[in-house]
Amino acid sequence: MPLLEKKLIQQIRRSARAATRTRGSVVTGIGDDCAVLRLPAGHEMLVTTDCSIENTHFRRDWHTPQAVSRRCLTRGLSDIAAMGGDPQAAFLSLAVPNDCPLEWIDHFLQGLLGLAKEFKISLAGGDTAASPDGIMADIVVIGSVPRGKAILRSGAKVGDRIYVTGDLGHSAAAIAALRQTHSGWTQCQTFRPQPRVAVGQYLRRHGLASAMIDLSDGLSTDLEHICQESHVGAELNAEAIPRARESAGKKRIVLNVALDFALHGGDDYELLFTSSAPIPNKIAGVRITQIGRIKRSAGMRLTAVDGRSRVLEAQGWEHFTKNL
Repeated sequence: MPLLEKKLIQQIRRSARAATRTRGSVVTGIGDDCAVLRLPAGHEMLVTTDCSIENTHFRRDWHTPQAVSRRCLTRGLSDIAAMGGDPQAAFLSLAVPNDCPLEWIDHFLQGLLGLAKEFKISLAGGDTAASPDGIMADIVVIGSVPRGKAILRSGAKVGDRIYVTGDLGHSAAAIAALRQTHSGWTQCQTFRPQPRVAVGQYLRRHGLASAMIDLSDGLSTDLEHICQESHVGAELNAEAIPRARESAGKKRIVLNVALDFALHGGDDYELLFTSSAPIPNKIAGVRITQIGRIKRSAGMRLTAVDGRSRVLEAQGWEHFTKNL
């Protein structure tokens, strides 16, 4: 039976009201032409948007609807984290084919609203539409940060150390395993990334990060963004880059996290940052690893275990050439 937009909006509104508590920043949410937000005094607004497209960013035979929506919202929350910000509200534009099962939409909303509740933000609005081919979910996340305190990509200085949170390569290794097995792997923890909002806020409050970015497109590509914006170079220690080494999922597929997955795979949603100050080994329960230093000369280099150094090229996700 074809979906009716009015019923779909009512379903989303009911689910959002039941699952999330409206923050003080959301004066008026779903139900009017615009949401009305109130930012904390002395703060500036952060706005980020990300699009998730079926067969480009996810596949229904590989990813559960909950995993799709969690990744969708994680992308926005991770951007807010990379600025040291506090997420305030989310907006979802969802386009689905007429034959998309209502059960899929229900589970999609469960995943998205569950993560929203975890971070105490409201789904404050959005849009719905019919899609001629596949599912498209666009998420907008609004955040706030004390005036003049947002952590930018442009602040890295020569001599700064380079750090990452957590482990890298989970998602890329999982996708490689799926391609080899040609079967669904819906319970994999890899498809449940955790936005590092608390880490970003800690770094901002303590003035520790000179530059920061979230790892969505791959370490090599995202580090290049920092280098270009800060007009510096970088050298990484291959042996220091933290990689996932466990098996995952109910099917116990062993992740073979090669260095290339950690360098170029993307979809990790960890934080990459630079600092001249000492950094704790853990922040908000998340492991922090030093992986390199900022250099004066332009470009990026990678030092291998044997001590040899080579040019490191950005080979992460390229939106106009790659898909699943």
